[in-house]
Amino acid sequence: MPSENTNSSPMDEVTSSTNSTNSTPNALPHKFTYEMLLHPDFLLVEAQVILSALSIIWIGAHASLRRPPSAAVTNVKKGKKQPKDDQFAEGFTASDAIMLPIMAGAVLIGLYYLIEWLQDPDLLNKILRIYLSAMSIASLGRLSGDALEILTSLVFPIMWADRQGVVHHIDPESRSQFVLDPDTGVEQTVAEMRTPFPGFLSTASLSKTVTQTAWEVRHILTEEWTLKFAVHGLIFLKFDLTLNNLVGFPIAILITMVYHLTGWHVLSNLLGSAFSYSAFSLMSPTSFGIGSSVLVGLFVYDIIMVFYTPYMITVAKKVDAPIKLVFRSSGGVSMLGLGDIIIPGLLLALALRFDMYRFYQTKIKLEPIELASEVASETPGETTKTTTTQYRRVKAPYVDPRGQWGIRFWTTKFGSLRPVPAATSASAATAFPKPYFYAAIFGYAGGMILTLTVLIISNHGQPALLYLVPCVTGSVWVTALLRGELKELWAYTEDGSLDTEDVVVQLDANGNVVKETAPSTQKDAEKLKAGEKEGGADGCEAVAQKGGRVESENYDVFLFSITAPRHRAPKQD
Repeated sequence: MPSENTNSSPMDEVTSSTNSTNSTPNALPHKFTYEMLLHPDFLLVEAQVILSALSIIWIGAHASLRRPPSAAVTNVKKGKKQPKDDQFAEGFTASDAIMLPIMAGAVLIGLYYLIEWLQDPDLLNKILRIYLSAMSIASLGRLSGDALEILTSLVFPIMWADRQGVVHHIDPESRSQFVLDPDTGVEQTVAEMRTPFPGFLSTASLSKTVTQTAWEVRHILTEEWTLKFAVHGLIFLKFDLTLNNLVGFPIAILITMVYHLTGWHVLSNLLGSAFSYSAFSLMSPTSFGIGSSVLVGLFVYDIIMVFYTPYMITVAKKVDAPIKLVFRSSGGVSMLGLGDIIIPGLLLALALRFDMYRFYQTKIKLEPIELASEVASETPGETTKTTTTQYRRVKAPYVDPRGQWGIRFWTTKFGSLRPVPAATSASAATAFPKPYFYAAIFGYAGGMILTLTVLIISNHGQPALLYLVPCVTGSVWVTALLRGELKELWAYTEDGSLDTEDVVVQLDANGNVVKETAPSTQKDAEKLKAGEKEGGADGCEAVAQKGGRVESENYDVFLFSITAPRHRAPKQD
């Protein structure tokens, strides 16, 4: 984690450790004292670095959550669209443990010699800022959209709990609020609650116009729109989004333009944070074995590039682009590369998804089923019918955490950390046990503290992965060892092989599974159900089949459309 200082302050002896390793003949020798570790400037920088990195990882890891293999596809109401399972754009393989350090080294060395050849890195910085900022617009747009989604869920939650723990459900179709009878489960409309707001605002005396406007605003902000883009023979894109997702991109463009005009390091940090945030949703180590191997490979790369070459520190100091986080204090400047956040963060995100996988595993039920079979008897023409009892694994339906944070806030009593028992969706989506994720978080924090401490003691830029990799990987594997789940941790993978349908199993006398039928994956089942319904890649509409060939009546030469769901307001009394 190379960093630098250019200011003079009472922390000169401490912050000199963040200078380049090249010293001048007149430079004073570095004299370390343990009091330096308690100096306010050092503690401030340490807090900024650690809290910023942990915040990015925490938010990005939760954004990477998707349906685990141990959960069933979400049940949706009639007329609603079935949500698609998100897929990682890039899943690491075992060979990446070798190729990633080689590719990273080639890029770093290339940048170093380009800087040496240019002498003045200003031109390179301008090119990199433009390129990386353009690449970051999509990431920042997504981050802005997701932030607006959370804000919307806080203002317009689906449910909320009162002081007695009674959960009130907000129904946009009837524009009313109801509670469920604890004995019968029957919906009971609360007549005095006519607004779409939670808490005391649910009974606020608002005019009819204001109340209707509030419901319309809720509809606009929460309903999904469908965006289609097609060029015949080239591309066909179709995905769902909300108004918040659309608004996020103008916000991202505005922030990027201000960054180019001002060069403010805070906006550079924001762009870098957004890039890291999106990386957690786009990439996956696939398994803990592969993830640990990739970290070890980059661990070796980081040591070589920082301690044995001038490449890393020189490039980090001279490149002014959103590829690092910059932290300023009265004592100087500290920098943290995005790789020191993203690379370990991918394993932390995997640990969080494994926690969710284990949580839904505990919800799998074994339902008894009767299997009847007929076998030929010794008497000709007669058969014997036998019936055996076996069990079918039934997965619990997945609850998407997106949009659930507002529910968790409004269903959690003051002074409590978990939602009320009746708020099952918020508990399943956000409040599931996270032992591996928390262990990895503590490991990352410990690694960062160790990195900063050694940086001050040694007066030399430190490769953060030297300390982060052992702390993060060690915390995950040691947790599995202590919990007796090493086998489960090693077997977990996100390549789709674990995503099976409900299967029939046989149990022994103790209720343990001794045999199960060969399962088909959920992806295969969905393909069989979907068939050829969606047409070709260019958006053609299939209307007939003759001789095994699909004929199209019409097609889109060029199409760009945004479709919003029609909402009819209920009749007013």
